[in-house]
Amino acid sequence: MKKIIGLLLLAALISVAVPQSALATGTPIPGIDISIGTSDEPGDTVSTLSIVLMLTVLSLAPAILIMMTSFTRIVIVLGFVRMSLSTQQMPPNQVLIGLALFMTLFVMAPTIGEINETALQPYMEGELTQTEALNEAAVPLKKFMASHTREKDLLLFLEYGNIPRPASYEDIPLTALVPAFAISELKTAFQMGFLIFIPFLVIDMVVASTLMAMGMMMLPPVMISLPFKILLFVLVDGWYLVVKSLLVGFTT
Repeated sequence: MKKIIGLLLLAALISVAVPQSALATGTPIPGIDISIGTSDEPGDTVSTLSIVLMLTVLSLAPAILIMMTSFTRIVIVLGFVRMSLSTQQMPPNQVLIGLALFMTLFVMAPTIGEINETALQPYMEGELTQTEALNEAAVPLKKFMASHTREKDLLLFLEYGNIPRPASYEDIPLTALVPAFAISELKTAFQMGFLIFIPFLVIDMVVASTLMAMGMMMLPPVMISLPFKILLFVLVDGWYLVVKSLLVGFTT
């Protein structure tokens, strides 16, 4: 992570410093010329199709991040925490999404490292073709998703698609594994959200009953219960417990 951040900062400094120095010395700045033409060489067509395929994969990167990683469960659970506290937009969406992204990188680090070793580096060195690299990269993702997918959810898509039961996770097609993993993550996230809601629901019920007994019917119970819910969440170190439960859930 430190190397990545350092490279990004270096690239930003170069992009700012190079134009300024070029303008100061009068050095011409090189341009980029992209042209579209015809070719009689089959290799040029294959290269063009490979570039189009890679651009397509990059355009699907947000969907891959959401549907094939731990991001779904994390961001839903964090959303449930904010809803149970009744704090409206606190923490803001940007904070929750940022925390979910960095937690996803932390959880997926072993899988990403395996993809880098078995697929990306051999492909960059020319040892694997593009198709072989994609197949190798899918294996660690299948392993991660299969370990967190319920058998019932996976069988739903296998039976509907008339797909024979695979012998191992490597034989599971992504068209069946990805939606099965997604609905499994949704169920797990909602179960965790239900458990998070219970203590705060008790506080809301106690405050509402007390206000009704006092005859204060016009006073919103949320206005009174909100400080108590925040106090409870802070005293039990709620963010630590929520993050810990999420991490433990992905390590078991």
